[in-house]
Amino acid sequence: MAAINLGSTGLGMGAARRRGQFHALEVADVRPLTAESVEVTFAVPDELEDAFGYVAGQHLALRATIDGQEMRRSYSICRPPSPGAISVAIKRDLGGRFSTWANTELQAGDRIDVMSPQGTFTSALDDVDGAHVVGIAAGSGITPMMALAHEVLSRSDTSTFSLLFSNRSTLDVMFIEELADLKDRYPARLALHHVLSREQRASPLMSGRLDQERLETILAQLIRPESVDEWFLCGPFELVQLCRDVLGAKGVDPAHVRFELFTTGKPDAAGGDRGRPVQVAAGEGTWTLDFTLDGQSSQVESPTSARESILNAALRVRPDVPFACAGGVCGTCRAKVVSGSVSMTENYALEPDELERGYVLTCQSHPKGDTTRVVVDYDI
Repeated sequence: MAAINLGSTGLGMGAARRRGQFHALEVADVRPLTAESVEVTFAVPDELEDAFGYVAGQHLALRATIDGQEMRRSYSICRPPSPGAISVAIKRDLGGRFSTWANTELQAGDRIDVMSPQGTFTSALDDVDGAHVVGIAAGSGITPMMALAHEVLSRSDTSTFSLLFSNRSTLDVMFIEELADLKDRYPARLALHHVLSREQRASPLMSGRLDQERLETILAQLIRPESVDEWFLCGPFELVQLCRDVLGAKGVDPAHVRFELFTTGKPDAAGGDRGRPVQVAAGEGTWTLDFTLDGQSSQVESPTSARESILNAALRVRPDVPFACAGGVCGTCRAKVVSGSVSMTENYALEPDELERGYVLTCQSHPKGDTTRVVVDYDI
């Protein structure tokens, strides 16, 4: 499924949030990675090079109309920056309409809408000389790790990168050849640890599910936390949370742990792809949303009983309001509350300092208490 990002500032050059805009890009190549995943490369024309400049660890939101329905999904960028091209990896999910379409129907020459790079799943290390960076990934969680490992290892002759990568079997390992090539290029500075849950390996430690006991043993024998400067975690919610808990119990400072989620693991989370229509009954209480986007102000009323999110209300009058996952994990719908009081159902994307400055995820935000008017700004 789509990898959705969280994190902090950019690798050596900063990754301050900028509001993304969609641009139609041509698919240059669709390359199979495994039986269930592909790498999709888009051609970036010269006039859009600035718009599609990115930092290792960021992601792209893709927008396509499938069976008459507009759908948006976010996928991590899997290659280090290269002029004229940008690539993402898409793994087919069971029942996933977008990922299935991308794996079976998307082909070179097609054009789809691609949002400029977003996300802060990036390193806070300005200087990687002598730094030890660790990535823990499962399945398609390897995608951002590819760019991050390239970046860390290429920027310094003394940096090291350790990757703990969990899959069911060898056939499920995405980028297996690229990882081998990277190991050949940096044999002394890249440590690869493949854990296979359904395939026996020579080492019993690397055979079986990556549970708490196995992770703690690996951290005791192979990757000692006290030697690590920064951690990157990417995978399903359960694995990411397990890693955070184990690292926390070992005294690792959360400020040095970046994480990215596939999903929240909560099936009841918001997941709509368009503004759900609502009706205001006569005499029913309402609240008013005022918002600014691209310098233009808009207003919409919403019935209190509908409990609709700020994003849903905004989409009913401005279909260009930015969003991707609608589940509280990607951060694309971020806006600043100028007036009024709101509460967020979920937040897996905003940093504490952003919350203090009044930013919210509009897909998860609702008027709080007896608030009758909320003012948000997408432009600041």
